[in-house]
Amino acid sequence: MKHTQIKSRRDFIKNTAAGTAALTLGFASLQSLAGNGNKQNKPMSGDFNTGFDQQPLPYKYDALEDVIDAMTMEIHYTKHAAAYAKNLKDAAKAEGIDITKPVESVLAEISRYSAKVRNNAGGHYNHEMFWQSMRPKSAKNAPTGKLLAEIESSFTSFASFKEKFSDTAKNRFGSGWAWLYVDANKGLKIGSTPNQDNPLMNISDIKGNPLLGLDVWEHAYYLKYQNKRPDYINNWWDVVNWDYVQQRFEKI
Repeated sequence: MKHTQIKSRRDFIKNTAAGTAALTLGFASLQSLAGNGNKQNKPMSGDFNTGFDQQPLPYKYDALEDVIDAMTMEIHYTKHAAAYAKNLKDAAKAEGIDITKPVESVLAEISRYSAKVRNNAGGHYNHEMFWQSMRPKSAKNAPTGKLLAEIESSFTSFASFKEKFSDTAKNRFGSGWAWLYVDANKGLKIGSTPNQDNPLMNISDIKGNPLLGLDVWEHAYYLKYQNKRPDYINNWWDVVNWDYVQQRFEKI
């Protein structure tokens, strides 16, 4: 009788453990399905995660002449962009933000934080991407491969895409950015955001993963172009780093 009771207890424990494991696995599976459903809304991972520190400019200040003059580049990088990085770290410390995580994780939950975090996290991320998105002029400067095919599919032609993007940048009232981004349905979209907002922010009117951003704040062009924003935009196409944009596209 005693042996039977021991065996029964063992069977009970075994069956209970198996049931618990099954429930755990079932719950994990549901979580996995939920995670997969949201995967397309997550920021890109890998080499394109942005840290809180300002990275070195990938070229000399005068490398983008005659599209962007050396003085504008130096002031833009060492004053405006550097201030965003510094102020972001100060705000992160004050608000208990883990600066070992990528800035993208902050942007995705930006509604939780202060206006100081929003402005400076956006400003830092946008500029870190902006510098990489440009390079010295080359003979032929256009996208290729899958990115070009997707642009042509989404906007009829590369020329039509440039026209729509340029118009979006020209028509952004006041300060802000124009964007080429991938939305939640994996489609290419063009849009703009005010100030230092971007499509990664959960409060943004446009949402997705940015591929290319153009800074249309006056400090980005005023020394050379004065109030002629359209001239700045039209010339800017000559220095777009399409290899970098392609790499971002392939990471999503």
